[in-house]
Amino acid sequence: MSETFVPARISVIMPCYNAAAFVEEAVTCVMNQTYPDVELIVVDDGSTDGSVDILQQLATRFSPRLTLLFQDRMGPYPARNLGLKHARGGRVAFLDADDYWTLDALDKLAAAMDSHKADIAYCGWQNVGTGAPGTEPYVPPDFGLLDTAAEFLRSCPWPIHAALVRREAIDAVKGFSERRFSAMDYDLWLRLYAHTQNIVRVPEVMAFYRWHDKGQISKTKWKQVLDALQVRRDFVAHHPERVAHLSKDRIIELSDGFLLREAYRAYWQRNLVDAQKLFRHAFMQGLWKMGDLKYLLPALLPGAWFQWLVINADRLKEKRA
Repeated sequence: MSETFVPARISVIMPCYNAAAFVEEAVTCVMNQTYPDVELIVVDDGSTDGSVDILQQLATRFSPRLTLLFQDRMGPYPARNLGLKHARGGRVAFLDADDYWTLDALDKLAAAMDSHKADIAYCGWQNVGTGAPGTEPYVPPDFGLLDTAAEFLRSCPWPIHAALVRREAIDAVKGFSERRFSAMDYDLWLRLYAHTQNIVRVPEVMAFYRWHDKGQISKTKWKQVLDALQVRRDFVAHHPERVAHLSKDRIIELSDGFLLREAYRAYWQRNLVDAQKLFRHAFMQGLWKMGDLKYLLPALLPGAWFQWLVINADRLKEKRA
């Protein structure tokens, strides 16, 4: 590690875009952590809602521990990479400007990291706010006791703000790759797992993901699915040693099979825009069996026709019932 880094310090990277309603809570959550040495690097991404005025006041209030940087509408992952260039901590955590932690989150993650000499410490989380897809607290499994590669391929192991990472590991994988916009946190965890399997769990809910109506990436489902599919494929292609113990069929089920599973999930939830786009991709890539064609072929029709067919089929079933 470079001499300019402070090994015990935690650097928190926070991208911000039009988060005026939440950013003060997020910043004070970081600044009031019980861990004794925390710095915060906030990167505003061209906010137009008053976020900058709030951040400038907070930067003065919490100087010199808060650094405020600016970029112009480049997105959260370039913002995080910019923040990393200015971070001086030997450990790194990520918190978005609309999310928050318990005040002892970094303290407990750092303690677990130290006691287990781990490169990554992760914890449980909870969705909060309007439109959240389930608000039950969730503690992920102890991946060290499971087939970690299979579990990581099955789904993103934890959200962006539910982990603390050693700076050496972040630097070893060169930060965020920026090539798959809505799955770059998942991509980072997969590449970090390829680099180090030294991870530890803190079995407590300490990270909170806020759902709202401000255009979150999480709400663009079909794009998120396609990006997550590609980072799975990249992991398998670039790190065959991590999946060598899995059969070819199992690898296909966990990677390519994800696309059709998510297409059906959207279809049965009647998210027809997402379902149609995902069915079309599955058809074009040959990721289907004969029994899937009764769903895939209608998806090749224009969007309005596809939706009309599904809606009228539902009405016919209701009449028969």
